[in-house]
Amino acid sequence: MKIPKTIKRLCTKCKTHTAQKVHNQKFKGLCKTHTLARGSTTRVRARGQRRGVGNLGRYSKPPGGGKRTGAKGTKKTDLRYTCAVCKKISVQSSGIRAKRVEFV
Repeated sequence: MKIPKTIKRLCTKCKTHTAQKVHNQKFKGLCKTHTLARGSTTRVRARGQRRGVGNLGRYSKPPGGGKRTGAKGTKKTDLRYTCAVCKKISVQSSGIRAKRVEFV
């Protein structure tokens, strides 16, 4: 996917159309703890929950396995636009899937 290095678009701060520099921001990995993971249920027991007899709700079944698949072949673009006048950075509203992003 070829994208020009500068695009004339609306700046939200200047409220006018200005030339804006484009660069692709790399996605940061989201590291969230999974509430039904094996280690998580151990921590829940340490807090004094998930004990006793009867239905334990979300902790009544072991964590599910499921089919494991690899990463997707493409990543979504995360384009940032820097205004040439006020230097404000605006973010692309929604990413487009592309294997390669090339700035021309």
